Amino acid sequence: MKFFSFNKESGKSISMFNSNFIMSRIIQTNKAASIGCMHLGENGLIGYHQAAGPQLLLILKGEGLVSIDQKEYFKVQPGDAVFWEKDEWHETKSENGLTAIVIESEELNPSAYMPLKN
Repeated sequence: MKFFSFNKESGKSISMFNSNFIMSRIIQTNKAASIGCMHLGENGLIGYHQAAGPQLLLILKGEGLVSIDQKEYFKVQPGDAVFWEKDEWHETKSENGLTAIVIESEELNPSAYMPLKN
């Protein structure tokens, strides 16, 4: 499990075409990718399971906890990205709810676009 950041501070200012915004790059794939949005409610749980392939979880709203061994849990919040390798066991839970985007693809390499979280 690796933690990355896609918050505003990790982005770059874009001004071309008279634009004025911050872009935090996340990922680029040439092979198929599955992208979904997960909504965990109060006491929500994505149960302990193995990742079918490389998987990137992007926390958009709320807070939660992630674990790879169900013993040690790490807090996640908006702007955090959690990466699991294929076959890596993991679990995500939230006491008060969270919303996250999940990206799954054979060729995910988040370190090419996002800084590791300190």
